Amino acid sequence: DEEFDELCFEFGLELDEITSEKDIISKEKGEEKAKGASDVVLYKIDVPANRYDLLCLEGLVRGLQVFKERINLPRFEKIIPAEGEGQRLIITEQTAQVRPHAVAAVLRNITFTKDRYDSFIDLQEKLHQNICRKRALVAIGTHDLDTITGPFTYTAKAPSEIKFKPLNQSQEYTASQIMDLYRTDSHLRHYLPLIENKPRYPVIYDSNGVVLSMPPIINGDHTKITLNTRNVFIECTGTDITKAKIVLDIIVTMFSEYCEKPFTVEAVEVVYPNGKTHIYPELAYRTEKVKPEYINKKVGISETPSSLAKLLTRMCLKSHVTGNGNHLEVEIPPTRADIIHACDIVEDAAIAYGYNNIQMLIPKTYTIANQLPLNKLAELLRLDLAAAGFTEALTFALCSQEDIADKLRTDISATNAVRIANPKTAEFQVARTTLLPGLLKTIAANRKMPLPLKLFEISDIVVKDPNTDVGARNYRHLCAIYYNKSPGFEIIHGLLDRVMQVLEVPPNEESGYTIKAAEGTAFFPGRCAEVFAKGQSIGKLGVVHPDVITKFELTMPCSVLEINIEPFV
Repeated sequence: DEEFDELCFEFGLELDEITSEKDIISKEKGEEKAKGASDVVLYKIDVPANRYDLLCLEGLVRGLQVFKERINLPRFEKIIPAEGEGQRLIITEQTAQVRPHAVAAVLRNITFTKDRYDSFIDLQEKLHQNICRKRALVAIGTHDLDTITGPFTYTAKAPSEIKFKPLNQSQEYTASQIMDLYRTDSHLRHYLPLIENKPRYPVIYDSNGVVLSMPPIINGDHTKITLNTRNVFIECTGTDITKAKIVLDIIVTMFSEYCEKPFTVEAVEVVYPNGKTHIYPELAYRTEKVKPEYINKKVGISETPSSLAKLLTRMCLKSHVTGNGNHLEVEIPPTRADIIHACDIVEDAAIAYGYNNIQMLIPKTYTIANQLPLNKLAELLRLDLAAAGFTEALTFALCSQEDIADKLRTDISATNAVRIANPKTAEFQVARTTLLPGLLKTIAANRKMPLPLKLFEISDIVVKDPNTDVGARNYRHLCAIYYNKSPGFEIIHGLLDRVMQVLEVPPNEESGYTIKAAEGTAFFPGRCAEVFAKGQSIGKLGVVHPDVITKFELTMPCSVLEINIEPFV
């Protein structure tokens, strides 16, 4: 396990955890549910999002073998059948409104086992989730070629005209009935909105009118692949032709190793509505030229051109030195759609060299970092508030509308709060405009603790501000609360005096701070004061209104201070 972990790290992957089905179920659902589950060890490996070629066991093993220099990178070959013998996919113009693009390929004389088949299905699922953007850009269909006869037609028809038996169902349904059937299906219901409101649904037929699939929802049951399938017809339909080509290339390069002639793919001719034809899969190899000194400079190493070529070849980028050692010629295989620019080649050279082997150097530029003044002030105040006997709390920056409005006896429109457009829970609907609700909730959660409870928090609040580029502004607030059998207004007032003392603000009107009687909806009438400093109002202190206390499920009186500390930076 340690060796494999080390290998993954060297290859730029992360072995996330070593677990088993039993462990996973018992963690999520408890020991009871996990009783019959398997104990087989599972490796959870994190693959970077750009490496589609590592999303299945075949590609991952092949990549690691090439990296360890145990095998050479296989050469993928497309076989173009003799005239009139190959398969054709004809695209009609009706598809233009729904999913205009389609590509296809055939894997001949393939041998499936249970594990290979599972891996084949799993790779399609993983591709659907990331590069295909949950099937919105591309949808993959794989079919048993021996159950159908070409040429195939990709068209779009009214939902009532499409009728077939969907995968793993026992009877035929029209397209509209299929939509209703899968509305409750936990897996497929997410894809229904992709075509649901279109007048025509995309569909692929063979020459006898057998439905292969209705992308991006479901394949037909007739062409279902089994372990005995020998020839596989793969079609990818989508709204993005580039992504469709990449997806097709990945599937055929990963699984052509199980064909009778390994790493060969039979091409399919795709006929467009305007009569033009194109052969897929493209399986394009291309060469890029990179200067060795460019790689050395960017990575911060000094390797010879030939050793750089060797490093890149280990990363599946076959390279050799040309032009008196001034250039590296790098061949990009069809599996590496992520190589777009020279910097991608540099990154692979760095991974193969080993990030841990790059010498750490002090940067040539000389800079001295400083803490942000506002954060420095907040840190210093935290220490002094803690020294005054108050305990620091950290609460969520988001809260519900009630917390900052109804519970504090004010209207939501008066708070000027920033709202979340699509909140996941009722607890997180708006950004807080005051720190008070968070502290009151913290006290409510700690009612069993011995009295008095003295808490404080120094954090940001957010209010709308049309004058800023983002339409909102943050203010750093200090809030302290004292909760006991008696309100303890004098304790909070004393804390304000202490805060001003450490900020070196004298208690006078001209250059210092004063407090004046005021009214606040959250405060007890006649027990609230506004704090003025540096000629502006910076906050309030006072005894909390009994209604507010009961709304937060508390039973004792409390007093509170909340001020903005930004004027003191």
